Amino acid sequence: MEFKLGELFCGPGGMALGAKLADTIISNDREYKISHVWGVDKDPNAISTYNSNNLGEGIGCDAVNFAENIKTDGHKTISDFANIDALAFGFPCNDFSSVGERKGFEGKYGNLYKAGIAAINYANPVWFIAENVSGIHSANSGKAFRRILKELEESGDFGGYNVTVHLYKFEEYGVPQYRHRYIIVGIRKDFDLEFKVPAPTHIENFVSAGEALSREYDEPVNNNEYTKQSHIVQDRLFFTPPWQNAWFLEKLLEMTSEARRAALQDAPWYGEKISQLSDEEILNRIISCKLNCEKAKMSHIYRRLHPDKPSYTITGSGGGGTHVYHWDECRALTNRERARLQSFPDDFIFKGTKESVRKQIGMAVPPAGAKIIFEAILKTFAGINYPFSEPSYSLPAESL
Repeated sequence: MEFKLGELFCGPGGMALGAKLADTIISNDREYKISHVWGVDKDPNAISTYNSNNLGEGIGCDAVNFAENIKTDGHKTISDFANIDALAFGFPCNDFSSVGERKGFEGKYGNLYKAGIAAINYANPVWFIAENVSGIHSANSGKAFRRILKELEESGDFGGYNVTVHLYKFEEYGVPQYRHRYIIVGIRKDFDLEFKVPAPTHIENFVSAGEALSREYDEPVNNNEYTKQSHIVQDRLFFTPPWQNAWFLEKLLEMTSEARRAALQDAPWYGEKISQLSDEEILNRIISCKLNCEKAKMSHIYRRLHPDKPSYTITGSGGGGTHVYHWDECRALTNRERARLQSFPDDFIFKGTKESVRKQIGMAVPPAGAKIIFEAILKTFAGINYPFSEPSYSLPAESL
């Protein structure tokens, strides 16, 4: 059984790569596998990346118009393709993310999930998989998420879908990053199957940022350009130990000289460099490089990685100290390093400007995590048991 997979809001292809890497499952001499046939996204750079990695046909157009079969500017729509058996969509999360104003349905992106509903209603896929940020659970006091799940459950022409909802912590699945995302898997009710959440593969043996980024490259790689850091940024990082952020410097300024030195000893370079400075030099340099910010102080601003922990969440936001910073060197990570923390292989080519590539990487689904979920879907249809966990979220029985 070969499932032909279409994807809305495909980005650079993290979900598609996960599907491509998923093992073919064999049961009773029958094969169960996925072929990714098309992906849709408005970002031309993301589509260029998608097509450069042989993930299927990448289509650069509005996903809503595509799914609702609205012809614009000669673009293809869902009716131009043979029917799909499966659908994936990671609808844009800006209005549900904890990094932002969290406008929910009232925001620009709040209703884009309806493109997925339209595609399901048109194609009636055997199964679908949808992805969104952990913050969607609490947006609009939880009403937004319940409404989305209810509409997904009732979509299509075959009596709806059995929906399984779980907050995946991707560090528990071998991704070297603390990345928590809701994954919704729906299987058409007429198949009478229930998807079970695959059990974590890495509970106490997380893959650390140090492990992921310290591997040598087999050959020269793309997207590995360094960002030139100003002297102020270098000094800011110089006084920021691993796992600390820009606001740590404000705390240092509130300390006595003795306490300040003790706190800075967590920096690996303390003995070689900082210890040689006088108390006055340390104080003046921190004053000259600290951030002056009266607004919300997000924890990832100029935050360093820790070599013994997974990375904090890689985001697609731009500027202002959000580039993710090395634990030992006073610099931002390269895009290739960010891609490694997202579990993209080194031969995956990203297209576009450096800033565009950084955004694509931050918005993507980690392929290694997606692969495990796709394989669990195939095993479900093949009737093969696998270790599973209870889903973290249950759709309320009462109507909205």
